[in-house]
Amino acid sequence: MTRLPSSSPLKNLHHPSSHLPFLVSPIFLQLLYFIIVSLFGFLALKFSKPTIPVPPSDFDLFFTSVSASTVSSMSVVEMEAFSNSQLILITFLMLLGGEVFTSMLALLFSSSNVFRKHSLKDTLNPLPLKHNPPIPSTHQIEIGLVSVHKQNEMFAVDSGDTNVAQNDGMGRLRQNSVKFLGLVVLGYLTVLHLLGSGLVWSYMSIVPSARQVLRNKRINMRTFSVFTVVSTFASCGFVPINENMFVFKQNPGLLLLLLPYVFLGSTLYPPFLRLVMWVLERVTKREEFSYIQKNYEEMGYDHMLSGVHCLCLVATVLGLNLTQLVLFCCMEWRSENMEGQNSYQKLISSLFQISNARHAGESVFDLSTLSSATLVLFVVMMYLPPYTTFLPIREPENDRKQKISLKECLVSSQLSYLVMFIILICITERRSLREDPLNFNVFNITLEVISAYGNVGFSMGYSCQRQLIADGKCREKWVGFAGRWSNKGKLILIVVMIFGRVKKFNINGGKAWLLS
Repeated sequence: MTRLPSSSPLKNLHHPSSHLPFLVSPIFLQLLYFIIVSLFGFLALKFSKPTIPVPPSDFDLFFTSVSASTVSSMSVVEMEAFSNSQLILITFLMLLGGEVFTSMLALLFSSSNVFRKHSLKDTLNPLPLKHNPPIPSTHQIEIGLVSVHKQNEMFAVDSGDTNVAQNDGMGRLRQNSVKFLGLVVLGYLTVLHLLGSGLVWSYMSIVPSARQVLRNKRINMRTFSVFTVVSTFASCGFVPINENMFVFKQNPGLLLLLLPYVFLGSTLYPPFLRLVMWVLERVTKREEFSYIQKNYEEMGYDHMLSGVHCLCLVATVLGLNLTQLVLFCCMEWRSENMEGQNSYQKLISSLFQISNARHAGESVFDLSTLSSATLVLFVVMMYLPPYTTFLPIREPENDRKQKISLKECLVSSQLSYLVMFIILICITERRSLREDPLNFNVFNITLEVISAYGNVGFSMGYSCQRQLIADGKCREKWVGFAGRWSNKGKLILIVVMIFGRVKKFNINGGKAWLLS
């Protein structure tokens, strides 16, 4: 029988306060975080002056704050209605709500022992002594659309003292590794934002056509540069111009500068993070960077994936983008959207548009003018989670599938929630569906809901010209389709945006994501 040292944490396990941090739910903390950030953002926007004489309603300001903090970019207010100070506030909201930033905060909690997932496990299951046989353990790793099983073995040690010393040494190494990982994420975030903002500002300063757009709209060049880079990296999709990126579709240089940021903060963040770790390991020779790569599961950081997973993720992103690009070019190459562009500009704008369909949400084309086939593909892309992978690996036949109750299947189904949200919005907007069917139809509502759920920001918009019964008071606005909804419908969409931002905490990421 193994004797525990006098300082063993097990002696305090009976006290409720000793394991209180483990009772805190991460999903509760993130919900609380987004609500608090959204409320502070709303108050800041409310007490700052807009550029228009009639300020937006309080509800629309709150909607905008939630949209920015959840990086959903669902628009109900024209962006040029916000003053320079308000644009700076929205920039901070997008930065605070970005996945990379929030994951860095989770690492800070982890390093301060708030979410140390393995502390109780290591205490309750110490390494076996020499006379004890090795105990194999199986850890299931959910990777994209399939599951891969990794076998670990626990090796024996010579004595109890050596066992305790090894545990202490590994504990210190693990704690230092978590701190190093947090510093790397902070550096990754800082360097990319400074570099991107500088490059965009330089481009806007050098290219007269791009600079003239900002002058005509009286938008500060530095504010535009920082705002756009933060928005693109955080996969938000807000641009401080009413037309989003429409006005820059003949500036392929700007689109190419922003294009990497569509991936660096979203779908390809794990591969680039692992690449940075690999480079730092080779340069610094620090043991912590090697430990992070070999023990990525123990870091408690969802974005630190295995090398195989990262390679498959890169292949999946390239494959999906190539599929979208081929279909988009086939359907839209000779359409009115491409008028006035040469072949090179068409290719870059098409690549930029389809790359934003997964999560970033910036647009160089009016979605309402695109073909139905393209829009359906965009809906599928918006629904897929960022780290979806198609792996050529099958589960062993002798592995038994876990039995899941009907309640768990219903709870974990993402599609069931989305269907309910769509039905509720159809009920709140039933009058508009009946009187204005060309603008208000089920497909447009579905695209808006899926876009909010995927935190993308794509929208079909609203056109006064499509009204069957002309309304003389109708004015064309550069806002999303939700801008024409009732407050009840907007409230439901707020719930969808927040739900989409925390969907990763659902059971196994959601069984609806298993497409095969």
